[in-house]
Amino acid sequence: MHRTGRIGWLRAAVLGANDGLISTGSLVVGVAAADPAPGAVFIAALAGLVAGAISMAAGEYVSVSSQSDTERADLALERTELETMPETEHEELTGIYVARGVSPELASQVARQLAEHDALGAHALDELGIHTATRARPIQAALASAAAFTVGAAPPVLLAAFWSADTLSPVVMGSTLFLLAILGATAARLGGAPLATGAFRVTLWGAVAMAATTFVGWFFGAVG
Repeated sequence: MHRTGRIGWLRAAVLGANDGLISTGSLVVGVAAADPAPGAVFIAALAGLVAGAISMAAGEYVSVSSQSDTERADLALERTELETMPETEHEELTGIYVARGVSPELASQVARQLAEHDALGAHALDELGIHTATRARPIQAALASAAAFTVGAAPPVLLAAFWSADTLSPVVMGSTLFLLAILGATAARLGGAPLATGAFRVTLWGAVAMAATTFVGWFFGAVG
């Protein structure tokens, strides 16, 4: 089982969950470090979850839509070229196969037969690098990203709602880093990468983010 077909939703889901955990966990410890009034940490965390989920969905939709627009424009141009200059396109596809090591005669035969079967599909794959498994899907990416962000942000929000304020920060830090390690390892497993590498690179940036927001909350809380 190859993993290429997972690229679209896996990237969005991992990014969303990672962002949900890091941003919301960092927000909780940052606000908690400023020693706010009771309930303020939970309100900030919940607002961060809602805003973050919508922001992730919008960002994924816009960025992936731009990719989809580019793919459609390239396919439209290729379709026009196939209709107006088929021999030139045949030579172009033949040249691609020759560059890969196929003899010119066989490359010409392959290009001709592929064109008779599905000319646009052949040029999309071999000339433009557009494959159905990796085509841009904006709505899928937006929904996966928003859902993953919500799942990732949920633990810090729930802890902010029900955990004692006295020990909230260390508990959020520890649980967030633990969940980030699991997330990184899971993403690495799905993507075929080493588990330790996936876990380390995610937890490292999570620790940096929470340390930075803790300092910001402590500094401005002390100044205030």
